Amino acid sequence: METFEKCRNTRENGMKQRPGYNFEANPEGPGCCAIILTIVSYLLILATFPFSLCMCIKVVQEYERAVIFRLGRLLKGGAKGPGIFFVVPCIDSYRKVDLRTVSFDVPPQEVLSKDSVTVSVDAVVYYRVSNPMAAVCNISDFSHSTRLLAATTLRNVLGTKNLAEILSERESISHNMQSSLDEATDPWGVKVERVEIKDVRLPVQLQRAMAAEAEAAREARAKVIAAEGEQRASRALKEAAEVITESPAALQLRYLQTLSQISAEKNSTIIFPLPIDIINNLVSK
Repeated sequence: METFEKCRNTRENGMKQRPGYNFEANPEGPGCCAIILTIVSYLLILATFPFSLCMCIKVVQEYERAVIFRLGRLLKGGAKGPGIFFVVPCIDSYRKVDLRTVSFDVPPQEVLSKDSVTVSVDAVVYYRVSNPMAAVCNISDFSHSTRLLAATTLRNVLGTKNLAEILSERESISHNMQSSLDEATDPWGVKVERVEIKDVRLPVQLQRAMAAEAEAAREARAKVIAAEGEQRASRALKEAAEVITESPAALQLRYLQTLSQISAEKNSTIIFPLPIDIINNLVSK
């Protein structure tokens, strides 16, 4: 009796340490009723052969797997498929699992960012079933649970970011969400392949304030650029004046060039330069 209790306690402790469903075979084996029902089912198949083949032979597609239960217990050998597999009527039941990648939209979530700004964010998640047996045995509805978990994870991740980080670091946020979702859904047999932030919507008042701030910043930069241009132009004029001062003939050449430009535009205005030396002589007298 003590040996039996020790063995049972060891088995229960081992099952507690393992997360999810225990896929190992039942060590106690099938009972008498299970054996009798199995024998009767096989006799019915032989008695109704070949008509029983319509109920015994099943087909799953290349992208599907079938998880079979016999008298409520998981059948050995794992998921069946793709192709043809055999079930025993009355005692076998099976469930098909689609292995293709599935995408769904996360509903817009009203999130309060780290700097106390309310934003509405929605995303899209791509996932697939990597372990059909875990997807059937460990959770009742893996699709619905993954959708709820994605919405919760989106709110939790964005709640730790500032508004500027949410707007500029979408790729990093998507990667963090994918890692969190993949870790949480791994016991369910679900693999999250990709997460993308679709849109970030801000309140109208905040949009106006940000637009006014951006416009003021652009105007300030324009004034700074204009001032820098005036400063460079004045330096260039100063250097040109020094060059002309060193060569008096350069001023006459510049004057002739200006007259040619004026005449090309068909203007009737004629400009006569007056040397500054003459004015100085008149003033001195």
